[in-house]
Amino acid sequence: MELRDWAFKILTSDLLEDKLDTPLELTDFSPGPPLYIKEPVRSQSLQFKKYQRKDRLPSIYSLSELDKRAACLHRFAGHELLAVEIMAHALLAFPDAPKNFRRGLAHTLKEEQEHVRLYVKRLSEMGVSFGDLPLYKYFWSYVPHLDTPLKYVSMMSLTFEMANLDFAPYYGKAFASHGDDKSEALMKQIFKDELRHVSFGSKWFEKLKDPASAPWETWVSQLHPRLLPARAKGPLFDPSSRRDAGISEEWITKLHESHL
Repeated sequence: MELRDWAFKILTSDLLEDKLDTPLELTDFSPGPPLYIKEPVRSQSLQFKKYQRKDRLPSIYSLSELDKRAACLHRFAGHELLAVEIMAHALLAFPDAPKNFRRGLAHTLKEEQEHVRLYVKRLSEMGVSFGDLPLYKYFWSYVPHLDTPLKYVSMMSLTFEMANLDFAPYYGKAFASHGDDKSEALMKQIFKDELRHVSFGSKWFEKLKDPASAPWETWVSQLHPRLLPARAKGPLFDPSSRRDAGISEEWITKLHESHL
């Protein structure tokens, strides 16, 4: 299957199984012209809901309760499905991007599909079906801003996925502290994959940006005006994982010092 056809099916089918379908063979002979999808098609149970303050994630201090842990995992599953759809959008929007970039993006998309499957499986074990709880548009609201591959890696790889280098271990440890070893193991897998995704973004960021421009300033300039640099970190900042992903010491220091 062509990357374009695969991405189009992910965004226009209302079946979750189509969004998570991973063809055995993918080709990129006919990327076609740029195509922009206003919003992904979804089934009724997976429609976006309006976010309200009462919809905040449960406190980690409440995670002794199974339903609170399930609420966290359901929210994370929603984030991963959004990532799948945004990556499919990038494949359609950037047909002229370097072939290696598109292949790497397709590989990352496959891993995000697997993340959704893992979350859905764990939720099922906890007695919750994906879609039982509200899902939000948050990440997708930034898609109109992603009009270049550089903006894409700056926002997805080096902001939202980089933040997961902190959030995944943070919640993994919280789940483990309440005896939920299965959810902890899931978060460890997510962390391992996100480290590769941030590394992919870091490498392509360097290739796509102006060689004469400073990395930190360039990254900040590529973010949506509503998206502050501090969105790229979580509650317990981990500099070592960022070093492993190829982020510079100057960048790490400035990110550590940034505030919302």
